[in-house]
Amino acid sequence: MEGASRVSRRKFLLIVYLALLLLALIVGAWLLLRSASTPKQTPFDGGRAYDHVLAQMAFGPRVMGSEAHRKTVDYILDQLRQAGWATDTQDFTYKGVASTNIIARAALGRGPGVIVGAHYDSRRRADQESAQPAAPVPGANDGASGVAVLLELARTLDASKLQNEVWLAFFDAEDDGGLEGWDWIVGSTYMARTLEVNPAYVVVLDMIGDADQQIFFDYNSDPKLSAQIWSIAGGLGYGQQFVPLPKYSMLDDHTPFAARGIPAVDIIDFDYPYWHTTGDTADKVSPASLERVGRTIQALLENEQ
Repeated sequence: MEGASRVSRRKFLLIVYLALLLLALIVGAWLLLRSASTPKQTPFDGGRAYDHVLAQMAFGPRVMGSEAHRKTVDYILDQLRQAGWATDTQDFTYKGVASTNIIARAALGRGPGVIVGAHYDSRRRADQESAQPAAPVPGANDGASGVAVLLELARTLDASKLQNEVWLAFFDAEDDGGLEGWDWIVGSTYMARTLEVNPAYVVVLDMIGDADQQIFFDYNSDPKLSAQIWSIAGGLGYGQQFVPLPKYSMLDDHTPFAARGIPAVDIIDFDYPYWHTTGDTADKVSPASLERVGRTIQALLENEQ
């Protein structure tokens, strides 16, 4: 009887072993299949962002009310939808000119929302130069660069890593201030005024593509959030481009949100000799500069600090 008992135990152990082996094979195959079907982390690509600069420039100056302006709205919406973001528009009229803010929302994300924004319109007159002061500004850095970073972020952000619901905001009617009685930052002011909930913070990207990139603190930005962003940039090796010293007091698209008590930061390289001139062309914009800003914001939003 004892010999039979030993045989039974061996059979039992063999069955258990085979069952465990089969389970391990099944789990291994499932993990392999899951790994193959799960998208890998997509790094922010400055070259692809630069392609968005070139696409906008191909439309011509994005002056409000122009065909180039309309094509830019269509282009932004199309790129966002291809990247899988839900989109909405805010239509309003300013001084008889139809205007449009664009908002894209991430499908996933936890916690209170945050806004990362940039303006897409370009200035109708190059009033900072004497040669052609009535000509429109091409707007490669002043407008197209910030939009390009947002569109590349739409492609590369990992929604499963986002610490907040993210809004990408494309502001209209920012850049004609001081011309024929127009105000600055009209689109962002409209958005800030019509917000139903306050976001946790707002980050604005403006004129960030300069090949000779040096981005200083802005006196009118939230100091704590600024320090956090510049610290992230430094950790990524961008300490020479993100200079943690205040230099300018900017009236920009972050201002209306700050006025509501929302922590807001303007990331802007205002040391740009082609500002509001016909020299603001795509050759002044660097893919490396776009990439530094994009990867910094990606790390901020994905909390990889």
